Amino acid sequence: MYENFAELYAIIKATEKLEKAYVRDIISSSEYETECQKLIAHFKTLAFTLKDTVPSIESFADTYKMDCPAAINRLVTSGVPATVEHRAAAATSATNSAAIVAECVQNFITAMDSLKLNMVAVDQVHPLLSDLSASLNKLGILPPDFEGKMKMKEWISRLSKMGAADELTEQQARQLHFDLESSYNSFMAALPSACT
Repeated sequence: MYENFAELYAIIKATEKLEKAYVRDIISSSEYETECQKLIAHFKTLAFTLKDTVPSIESFADTYKMDCPAAINRLVTSGVPATVEHRAAAATSATNSAAIVAECVQNFITAMDSLKLNMVAVDQVHPLLSDLSASLNKLGILPPDFEGKMKMKEWISRLSKMGAADELTEQQARQLHFDLESSYNSFMAALPSACT
């Protein structure tokens, strides 16, 4: 039993040192990941063997005065190397960004098409511009002063001062369509540089 306790103690201490080495950039990501996966595998095997004598790893660490928060987090809470954790987070945010980009494109096209179909009443145009503005604001890769965001804000503000049944003049409709198209073009131009 004491031999197993010593193994567990050693694994926790080694994981703490490995976490610190990784954070301080003393060890490469690939070396870190390989060693961390080994330690996690050893830990899981040993923890299963000791589940009756050591029901809680946290209390084991407290009993033996181990100050190893990074190791406890990695072994007990996370269970995967930090590199794997961050890759998963990056993949999720990339997927979310792609979905938001698609939403922005859809909202641009819907707004431009509605103007071409002569839907120029404020209660028809305002919701489309609000949706577009909301989707542009959700996309974190665009700067706050992005041209499309600023123009949509101006148009929404202008439309808010009008009545629901009011209609855009032919000149306003053409200007809005022009602003939408130029914003769409600058949005598409911003994507490749922002996504790489």
